[in-house]
Amino acid sequence: MSIRHLGASDFRGVRERRSGAFSSEICFGEKRLILGTFDTAEEAARAHDAAAWRLLRPRGEMNFPDVSSQRAQDLPPLPRLFTDEDRRVHRRRQRRLAIAEMDVEAMMVWRERFPRDIVDER
Repeated sequence: MSIRHLGASDFRGVRERRSGAFSSEICFGEKRLILGTFDTAEEAARAHDAAAWRLLRPRGEMNFPDVSSQRAQDLPPLPRLFTDEDRRVHRRRQRRLAIAEMDVEAMMVWRERFPRDIVDER
């Protein structure tokens, strides 16, 4: 009888989480693509295989090499990979949001200190 450690799985690209759920992932270049969390290891392994088919990986890298490529192609599309440009856009949006939040805070302070200006504005 072998002892399985938390996180270990009998399937390629599948990890068991503390919650008992199974996450699936696959490497794409130097990036790790998270495919999702599943109730069973087999579901997570099938998600890995669907991604492997789409990435044109050899059957030897599949958990279920006997499953047809058509079955893999019928599954939903892979999540989009994030590029450096996506990260730059996200950082810009975060900065704008932070500025907008500071504006709201400044208006709250202004209302407390100068309530007459707010009454006159209405």
